Amino acid sequence: MNASLAAPSESRPGGTQGSAPAKHPRLTLAATILASTLAFVDGSVLNVALPALAASFDASPAEIQWTINAYMLPLSALLLFGGAAGDRFGRRRLLLLGIILFTLASLACALAPSLEVLLAGRAVQGIGAALLMPNSLAILGATFAGEHRGRAIGTWAAVAAMAAAIGPPLGGWMIDAIGWRSIFLLNPPIALAAIVLALRYVEESRGDPGVRLDWLGAGLATAALGTLTWGLTLWSSHRMFGPLSAAATAAGALLLLLFVLVEHRRGDRAMMPLGLFGSSNFIGLSLLTLFLYGALGGLFVLLPFVLIRSGYSAMEAGLALLPFPLIIALGSRFMGRLAERIGPKAPLTIGSLVAAAGYLLLIRIDTEVDYFSTVFPAIVVLSFGMAGAVAPLTTAVLGSVDARYTGTASGFNSAVSRTGGMIATALVGAVIASHGAALLSSFRFAAGIGAGLALAAAASALLLLRASARDDRLPANERS
Repeated sequence: MNASLAAPSESRPGGTQGSAPAKHPRLTLAATILASTLAFVDGSVLNVALPALAASFDASPAEIQWTINAYMLPLSALLLFGGAAGDRFGRRRLLLLGIILFTLASLACALAPSLEVLLAGRAVQGIGAALLMPNSLAILGATFAGEHRGRAIGTWAAVAAMAAAIGPPLGGWMIDAIGWRSIFLLNPPIALAAIVLALRYVEESRGDPGVRLDWLGAGLATAALGTLTWGLTLWSSHRMFGPLSAAATAAGALLLLLFVLVEHRRGDRAMMPLGLFGSSNFIGLSLLTLFLYGALGGLFVLLPFVLIRSGYSAMEAGLALLPFPLIIALGSRFMGRLAERIGPKAPLTIGSLVAAAGYLLLIRIDTEVDYFSTVFPAIVVLSFGMAGAVAPLTTAVLGSVDARYTGTASGFNSAVSRTGGMIATALVGAVIASHGAALLSSFRFAAGIGAGLALAAAASALLLLRASARDDRLPANERS
């Protein structure tokens, strides 16, 4: 066991002052990595399965978008609830519940006789991921501190990226050789290993035991994101706002406003305590996450789709994305340590600018779609940009709030990233519905939008972040 990974007892967040260091830091880290890998692998594999799903179920572009959004919607809406539930009832307990739900839903997806059953299974997968993802990070926040935490989070991000790297090419091969149903059978073995490690080696941790769960807030968030996503998906697939899409989008916006008003009235009992936004760092990190991951979510849906429609096999499309997770895996551990030493502002600003350059390079894709002259350079540049942002962003979020709210902060940041990706997915219907030259033209336009979002992320880091995330942390007693 590597003792250097254990956090000093007097500074462990989420635990009791002066409590003993974690007994199994390495195995705790392994359990959280395996749990979160379920969500990462599943998302990366499905992106290369969209054409196969469309052919299998004779699905329209809007229906294909929902194979992603049926998962992203409950994930985005309930991540806050999952983090708060972990703070209230125990992070290990919620982690295990999320793993079990995700695994059962994966089996349902593999056996789905219709698109409707598949979408229902994807929705339950999203609920499971909403429980396991924020609590996997909150467990790390409760187990490690300082540079140890930066190193642990960097390792978590690196190994998760390596697992995600295997997903697309392995999933592409399985789709070509066996069929799309087989990709959902990748999850049960990973889940079993995560459950065994969590039961034996992960210590239970909690936040404030007096906090009640915000059921009304969770319901409003789910309804708001659902109607908003539905409206945007209808608009994108039809390339115009009709009465139904306009009404759904407007209703989603109104429900989001109502959610904010309700959370404001509930004060510190809210699912998302608005007092956290008194920190300029927390605001900056939230905006950066929305812009950067929104752009990335749209790209990772569109690029494999464009490549397959241009003649690539599912496996080749998966291999085309391989440099991205590999470069992030190599850089995340180092960048996590660096951000703990110099602060997140410089890595996040520079990383976002480099990512913008990667999106701009994707505009060069032409009708030949030559991989090494157009796709590969863009993916490499984008990967280096994201490698500079992933671990520093996660470390900064956990360090920007009081230790009792690490689950809530982790859940909110994950929710923002998934919401950005979900909105981007809802808006790519016009690209998916295109063919031939129009498909490439629409993709280039989407790549330009991605570059603009990455520049907005860089501006958020430059203007709103302080040198150290902890310079702006709000004490718990100052939250409203």
